[in-house]
Amino acid sequence: MSKVRFSVRSMQEADIEWVMGVERLAYPYPWTEGIMRDCLCAGHYCYVCLHEDRIIGHAVMSIAADESHILNIAIDPPYQKRGFGRDLLYHLIDLARRQSVAMVFLEVRQSNRAAASLYDSTGFNEISRRKGYYPADKGREDAIVYGLTL
Repeated sequence: MSKVRFSVRSMQEADIEWVMGVERLAYPYPWTEGIMRDCLCAGHYCYVCLHEDRIIGHAVMSIAADESHILNIAIDPPYQKRGFGRDLLYHLIDLARRQSVAMVFLEVRQSNRAAASLYDSTGFNEISRRKGYYPADKGREDAIVYGLTL
């Protein structure tokens, strides 16, 4: 758990500019503003993580039937490795449980060892790989697909 207090709240349209700032810093191939807005409009579960009233992270999750898909989770690099990502992940898992979800899925870049370690340590299991799923500097990169049974 994070040692510094933070809060999680639903993402609002007005947050998009700040969210996209974090997204661009956290990922070499960030989502577009359009994708983020589409997730809000589609009714996905979109959250921001705040520390001292500043957005330092965000998460997007979809739920359909008894499955949940964590589509995006990002923490501003200066705040990484301080437990914020783990706490945000637990927030999503708790929400999925409250919605009677049986299984939570997510994908992560094969090269993102820090994220894979987080998912491994929170009970996710590798269930498959998606060849060439992500864009990369030299072509495409595989995705590791994880699942967590609730």
